Amino acid sequence: MEKFARLISMTPLFALLCLPFALAGHDYNQALSNSLLFFEAQRSGFLPHNQRVTWRANSGLNDGKASGVDLVGGYYDAGDNVKFGLPMAFTITMMSWSIIEYGKQLGSSGELGHAIDAVKWGTDYLIKAHPKPDVLYGEVGDGNTDHYCWQRPEDMTTDRRAYKIDPSNPGSDLAGETAAAMAAASIVFRHSNPAYANELLTHAYQLFDFADKYRGKYDSSISVAQKYYRSVSGYNDELLWAAAWLYQASNNQYYLNYLGNNGDSMGGTGWGMTEFGWDVKYAGVQTLVAKFLMQGKAGNHAPVFEKYQQKAEYFMCSCLGKGTRNVQKTPGGLIFRQRWNNMQFVTSASFLATVYSDYLASAGRNLNCAAGNVAPSQLLAFAKSQVDYILGDNPRATSYMVGYGSNYPRQVHHRASSIVSFKVDPTFVSCRGGYATWFSKKGNDPNLLTGAIVGGPDAYDNFADERDNYEQTEPATYNNAPILGLLARLGGGHGGYNQLLPVVVPAPLKKIPAPHPKVTPAPASTSAPISIAQKMTTTWLASGKTYYRYSTIVTNKSAKELKDIKLSISKLYGPLWGLTKSGNSYAFPSWIGSLPAGKSLEFVYIHSASAADVSVSSYTLA
Repeated sequence: MEKFARLISMTPLFALLCLPFALAGHDYNQALSNSLLFFEAQRSGFLPHNQRVTWRANSGLNDGKASGVDLVGGYYDAGDNVKFGLPMAFTITMMSWSIIEYGKQLGSSGELGHAIDAVKWGTDYLIKAHPKPDVLYGEVGDGNTDHYCWQRPEDMTTDRRAYKIDPSNPGSDLAGETAAAMAAASIVFRHSNPAYANELLTHAYQLFDFADKYRGKYDSSISVAQKYYRSVSGYNDELLWAAAWLYQASNNQYYLNYLGNNGDSMGGTGWGMTEFGWDVKYAGVQTLVAKFLMQGKAGNHAPVFEKYQQKAEYFMCSCLGKGTRNVQKTPGGLIFRQRWNNMQFVTSASFLATVYSDYLASAGRNLNCAAGNVAPSQLLAFAKSQVDYILGDNPRATSYMVGYGSNYPRQVHHRASSIVSFKVDPTFVSCRGGYATWFSKKGNDPNLLTGAIVGGPDAYDNFADERDNYEQTEPATYNNAPILGLLARLGGGHGGYNQLLPVVVPAPLKKIPAPHPKVTPAPASTSAPISIAQKMTTTWLASGKTYYRYSTIVTNKSAKELKDIKLSISKLYGPLWGLTKSGNSYAFPSWIGSLPAGKSLEFVYIHSASAADVSVSSYTLA
């Protein structure tokens, strides 16, 4: 969560030398799978039957009730329990854009269905939040009271008041971003759920009209948002952003004309940016308009669209360090914009660089920078370098995605993950008691916030894994949303792209009947102190072959601490994560020294066969 207002810097930034860290290659598809799990951990409302993050439970079930509207659902934005409309809508826009560009690759990885589910969880809420054409609810809960408490979402006692915009209290930035989210999502559902896509597009039309007709900054109407998600850039960028997405979704010339007629007056052709995120959308607008130009759709707006494109390329060149004003980078090569949750700017900029690289390659042209022409492949290489840094190729050898690799943040600034699961111990956690018992507790979070991308290191690549270090250890949905498409792109190979052709998002593959979940008992003993349970969690087709992902839970059912274990695994025909291989057997991973009584560890593996045979070879109890 953004805690204080930022100032947009239009002054030159200083580029630092980018040092290469050519370490082992990364499993982008595994990182993609992880990153989608984070959105399930952020869900508010009644959790679905297929919820995979099982340590979460229902929450916020009375949201909107006091205002006479159903606002149950949606996403918590970060490590708190507030539902902020502006970053939530931006998250949905960026998830949708990821699917629109790289749906084929998401399908090949087996994650398209999960990605579409993640979008729909958000759009279902946005539909509820827009009960009338000129009314949009933009926040549930209050950041001030929320920050006074440290509670699980399941225990919330904080104010859940709902805040709205309407003609008397406008919010063009909020309504514009929500229109963009609805329009982008309508493309996602066009083939798999056309009725839902039409419903989303209707909301997008209404919201754009509302935003354009009743102009004003949303944080003047919803003032409680100012300290957390202040709209520093104003609303012109969101109006252009919404128009670009509505044109892409509807092919309606009105929105193309809007971009052409208002590009100069609203800053679309004037602002040369070095950042892109939930507040400042200009670089995103410029990238989309450049795409329309390269698709040959500009018509008589071509001279204006060329100016948009020049500013898009200004952004790309600044990221590469080949422009007139370049982004700052850490000594390890990471984009650095600010101390507070810097990673949001890294993932957003990397996504834009990736799609623009593919647009240029599809059009058969290079990038024009002050330092000379640049091949599209260099843009993709830059984006890959940022992702690799996030996943561990950095001076600290730290993965900033929780649960990926062996060295990642363990004390995340996140209420739900830092407090024992409601399902493990439903004892009520009070507002201030949570601070005393859980926030101040030194040690790993009891719940693994798999896939979360935290705020990240400082300008010198330094990072402190401490729960109260919210600038660096708090995650956010808008950190993860842009990286979905990027990971799918990197994991999907490098052939067969033409991003200028009409978009067709494939329908997710229907689930294939899989082998029955298999439970492998521990060796026979009177006490059976170690239990092993396996289950298949997902399947997908690739190159005509069916692959299965299995999750295996090893539980210490004894009353003593499990100091050592050796597992025998046979009939394993693919990669395995979460254990350390020791000779012909498998042992605790490097980050686990022992397993306390009653606790479990999980490992996963993927192959194209029935579940492997897992058994305990030996173990030592303290």
